[in-house]
Amino acid sequence: MDNLFAKLPRDKTQEHFSDLLQADGLRVERIVSYGQASPEQGWYDQEENEWVSVLEGSAVIEFDNGQRVVLGKGDYLNIPAHQKHRVAETAENVATIWLVIFYK
Repeated sequence: MDNLFAKLPRDKTQEHFSDLLQADGLRVERIVSYGQASPEQGWYDQEENEWVSVLEGSAVIEFDNGQRVVLGKGDYLNIPAHQKHRVAETAENVATIWLVIFYK
């Protein structure tokens, strides 16, 4: 058995992505961020729908229409496929642990 809060990466200079589960039309991923953000022009435009939850830490998701959503511990958000978005910021003083579900 594994634990989402265990074995956090020690390298804080980059985000860390771990696939937890893959099946037809479904992917579950843990992301650990340490203050990282998407580049200013780094908009995601994904083929899959994306459900994101912040388990620890905090983050701000920005959409190309200017909307910004602040996510704290326990908050979640569904992002439809092709809705352009970016990570504007993540907490710098603690690890931000994301649980992300990509689905068709």
